[in-house]
Amino acid sequence: MLPAMSRRTAIVVPIALAGALLVGAALLQPTFADDDAERAREGVETGRYVPLEDIVRDARTRYPGRIVEVELEDDDEYEIEILQDDGTKVELEYDARTGELLDVDLDD
Repeated sequence: MLPAMSRRTAIVVPIALAGALLVGAALLQPTFADDDAERAREGVETGRYVPLEDIVRDARTRYPGRIVEVELEDDDEYEIEILQDDGTKVELEYDARTGELLDVDLDD
């Protein structure tokens, strides 16, 4: 039998991980193309790209709303599309290598 602390940890960690995966999937999966996801994963693993989580966190801080699309462009730029509560669509472009915000497009 596991000690009380270990038992709690054994239950909480998988629940927390499952929750994080579900939130991530809800935010990104619908429009993040498989080849984009694989390129992003490889880029992060090799240190070439900033983790997408960091980019998404920055984008949501700057422009709160629902992320409706995430792409990794061929020119090593993440493109994040956010739909704000007022109906405004915001497209942000980030340098995938540095995480620098390069461009913001607002569409009413």
